[in-house]
Amino acid sequence: MNRPDTINMQVGSLAITINRKAIKNLHISVLPPEGAVRVSAPEHLSDIAIRRAIVPRIPWIKKQQRSFLDQPRQSEREMVSGESHYSFGKRYRLAVVERRGRHEIHISGKSKLELRVNPGTSHLGRKKVLEDWYRKTLKAEVSQLLPRWLDEMGLEGCDWRIKRMKTMWGSCNIEARRIWLNLELAQKPLECLEFILVHELVHLFERHHNDRFRALMDSYLPDWQERRYLLNSSPLANAEWSY
Repeated sequence: MNRPDTINMQVGSLAITINRKAIKNLHISVLPPEGAVRVSAPEHLSDIAIRRAIVPRIPWIKKQQRSFLDQPRQSEREMVSGESHYSFGKRYRLAVVERRGRHEIHISGKSKLELRVNPGTSHLGRKKVLEDWYRKTLKAEVSQLLPRWLDEMGLEGCDWRIKRMKTMWGSCNIEARRIWLNLELAQKPLECLEFILVHELVHLFERHHNDRFRALMDSYLPDWQERRYLLNSSPLANAEWSY
């Protein structure tokens, strides 16, 4: 009887998602923002064999989960004047300006983010205006970065899109040659966006996070590990709307 490709497994206090794939080795991932555990396992491995492989790694898994829980988080955004918002790593103070006309975002001076909306615009309406602006600014940056990196890597044609993502900063569909980027990258330093973009492009050469993958990252972006640390140590946006 064929086993299901995806199952949920409880190992001690850990809830783990198991994905069986056509791979040789078992891989364990602890994912932001809250430390969800995902295991990619060879198709032939039994549930018992997978469990036995996970148990010795439990201390490492819990250490990774603690690092995510300790990561600073922004307080819930109320979309009112005076609160902080970030654009590509820079902190801005929000100023809500109510007037008649088109909803828009405008950067005023060095540190003010004006949210211009019609009087009476709801909390959710204000958030959508800001989110649309984040999407627009992220698209603009990726449009500049991607052609340069495609040329640097000798790659041709790569589709890319932006969406909210719960557990990943980015992903790559190798068969479709399509990259997905997390919308929250619009709030992170540009070095972090570039790191994720290069990371996903490297997957077009190497599917797995193995020695070859790391060697390719070293060759294209020598400081990628520092950039990864910067990304994973920066404040996470409130989970209500950021992913």
